[in-house]
Formats: sequence, C-alpha cells, structure tokens
Amino acid sequence: MRDFKKLEVWKKSHELNLFVYLNLLPKFPKSEQYDLLSQTKRAAYSIPLNIVEGIGRFTEKDFAHFLDMALGSAHELEYCCLMSKDLSYIDQKLLQKTNQLINEVKAMLIGLIKILRK
Repeated sequence: MRDFKKLEVWKKSHELNLFVYLNLLPKFPKSEQYDLLSQTKRAAYSIPLNIVEGIGRFTEKDFAHFLDMALGSAHELEYCCLMSKDLSYIDQKLLQKTNQLINEVKAMLIGLIKILRK
C-alpha cells in the first residue's frame, strides 16, 4: 500500500492548499463567498485530493490520470489567483508568492506524470 503522506508532491500541494486557506481566502470580500472564493478554494484542495485518490488506485495509468486532474486544478487555481489580483482582492506580492508555490507543484506533478508514463 502506498502512503500519500510520503510523496513530496503531496506535501507541497498540501502546503499550497494551506497557504491559500490562510493567506488568500481571507482577503476576499463577502460578496465572493459563493463565487470566486468558493472556486479558488475548490481548485486549491482539489490538487492534494486528486493525488490522494490517484495513489489509492491499482495501476500507474490510473494514478497518472488523477495527477493530470491535479495539474488541471493547479492551472485553475493559477487563473483564480490572477483574477483575484486583477479585481484587487490580493496584491502583486501575494500573487507572486502564490504563483511560486503553484509552479513548484505543477513542475513536481509534471515530473511524476512523466515517470509514470514511461
């Protein structure tokens, strides 16, 4: 049985999720509670959740499929953050820090997907 907590990509995606929850989401106005805030939250936690679901599958092909979905969520989160900055909910510095974390997760996901597909 594989343990998701031992995967570096899961650790980094969990760190990203916590960063979004603790630093980004509190900046949103109440009017976005069911819109952009909700979508940003779902994109952030979807990354580690898809890794966890994928590692529980029996084949490397299935695992890679869930990593693909995690990568899609990372791209979605990246856009939510850009939109949040353009709407002045977050500043440029917070966007840059968040994007740095997102890019690290994306690179790790892409690397693991390539390994699994060989």
